[in-house]
Amino acid sequence: MTITRIEPDTRMSQIVIHKDMIYLAGQIGEGPDVTAQTTSMLAEVDRLLAEAGSSKSNILQAQIWLSDIGTVGEMNAVWDAWIDPENPPARACVESRLVAPEFLVEVMIVATKD
Repeated sequence: MTITRIEPDTRMSQIVIHKDMIYLAGQIGEGPDVTAQTTSMLAEVDRLLAEAGSSKSNILQAQIWLSDIGTVGEMNAVWDAWIDPENPPARACVESRLVAPEFLVEVMIVATKD
């Protein structure tokens, strides 16, 4: 059984690949608000999926955490413009306290290879 770990450090890998399955670590973005952080976060998802040999069209599942569920509309506006409408993933979105107060949104992705 071969497991590939991409961008590992002592705590975690940004990408773990097993067979055709791709698991991304939780991704956050930069910026002053949920819109900016979601845009930045999804650009990082695009980069990591490309590095793993995939794309947003192959996302199977997305788990999204918001520090304030009241900002879900802002996050969804960016998400809806980004996601492949022909291949939407299964998705959950919940409110949660994130690891640091400046982080407003985080996503964890499971995808398959192209």
